[in-house]
Amino acid sequence: MSPANNIMVLYTGGTIGMQASANGLAPASGFEARMREQFADVKVPTWRFREMSPLIDSANMTPTYWQHLRCAVVEAVDDGCDAVLILHGTDTLAYSAAAMAFQLLGLPAPVVFTGSMLPAGVPDSDAWENVRGALLALGAGLAPGVHLYFHGALMAPTRCAKIRSFGRHPFAALQRQGGAAKVDAIADTLGYRQPKALANVGVLPLVPGLSAALLDSLIDSGIQALILECYGSGTGPSDNPAFLASLQRAQNQGVVVVAITQCHEGGVELDVYEAGSRLRGVGVLSGGGMTREAAFGKLNALLGAGLPTAEVRRLVELDLCGELS
Repeated sequence: MSPANNIMVLYTGGTIGMQASANGLAPASGFEARMREQFADVKVPTWRFREMSPLIDSANMTPTYWQHLRCAVVEAVDDGCDAVLILHGTDTLAYSAAAMAFQLLGLPAPVVFTGSMLPAGVPDSDAWENVRGALLALGAGLAPGVHLYFHGALMAPTRCAKIRSFGRHPFAALQRQGGAAKVDAIADTLGYRQPKALANVGVLPLVPGLSAALLDSLIDSGIQALILECYGSGTGPSDNPAFLASLQRAQNQGVVVVAITQCHEGGVELDVYEAGSRLRGVGVLSGGGMTREAAFGKLNALLGAGLPTAEVRRLVELDLCGELS
């Protein structure tokens, strides 16, 4: 946890640097100059700046962009930077931060994500306080790995989510169930230097009366994994033979199905209720207390690393970077 003295700032776009356009607020270049002017007389660690291309509204974030980010972080560290600050829009910030926690396993430097709810320069904006706070947190020393910083709070990206669309506290650490065993060792293919292929991961929230036909259409769409957002501690329509048959077919076809809870607190325990154990019986894996963001990022990394399906299934239920702790 050495203090950072040479920070790379990666600017991806997002609200923090947006300016007015004919169609509303849009990402804009020139944020480095605004940042240097803002911190000209403010004591913060030394920093460099890189504008990512293209600049995007975070609603347009994709796993392909995550690969660009991973490369940019590795390049910065190889070029002598001892920390990285990523400026990102808030809508998908929790997804990107969680995904990068898995994409950068083993990175020997801290990475912090932050952004703002209002653009820099507008009245009552939270932009500069978040950037300054993140820089100072890195300057004070953070553990290697990925962190999320917002309005004075440091959060583990695999344990939090955006829960509000307004105000200065949009993110919160969710009280999710932990206690899973820690993985013994990280495979070389999962290390931060290894590029990852793009994976095809689906997400399906259960709702009363969900048809097996909808599940079948997802399975037949070419997905490699499915995050099943179950009720409570991991229950679903266990009295629906067609639904269970579809899940069994997914396993037979090598589709990795992971159950997480729709609840904000707690986690999945598939063996508590019959409605959960029947899911386990057709090959559904327990996502424990993983958030949707963490499960999505983890599956993208595991599948993108080209691991065999059996190894992906094993690692899903083991803790890699705090997502199940």
